[in-house]
Amino acid sequence: MMKEQTTGFDSLRLDCQLCFPLYVCAKEIVRKYKPHLDEIDLTYTQYLAMMVLWERREINVRDLGRILTLDSGTLTPLLKKLEQKGYLTRVRDKRDERCLDVSLTEKGEKLKESAACIPEKVAACLGLSPEEAGTLHALLRKILANLPEPEEE
Repeated sequence: MMKEQTTGFDSLRLDCQLCFPLYVCAKEIVRKYKPHLDEIDLTYTQYLAMMVLWERREINVRDLGRILTLDSGTLTPLLKKLEQKGYLTRVRDKRDERCLDVSLTEKGEKLKESAACIPEKVAACLGLSPEEAGTLHALLRKILANLPEPEEE
């Protein structure tokens, strides 16, 4: 086994990176959602879009993309699939044909009942107290607030 050397490049060690544990945690947490989302026939990204719609009922596609930090190339097929499932409708804005509005359907609203238990089930897998989860959430929000806004296409 090789002995670890201390050099002037310690900042490049994987275990010194903040981004790596964030990346792995995000990937693994999304993986924990999968079996629960499979039960209601949603992908993780579709679930995120539905959470915004459950909260707002109607939203402009550009605003939805901004909230979810998704570009139109990702958002358009996602919304088409959710529309095919009957969870939302997509309608051109009468005032501006370039704008597309998305509205929750009754079927989409009913899906919320099936999804209501998912956050609690996933949280139970994390091994954090409610206080720790709140602190982590606040720290992640602080990081996001300090990062520049993604550029619009």
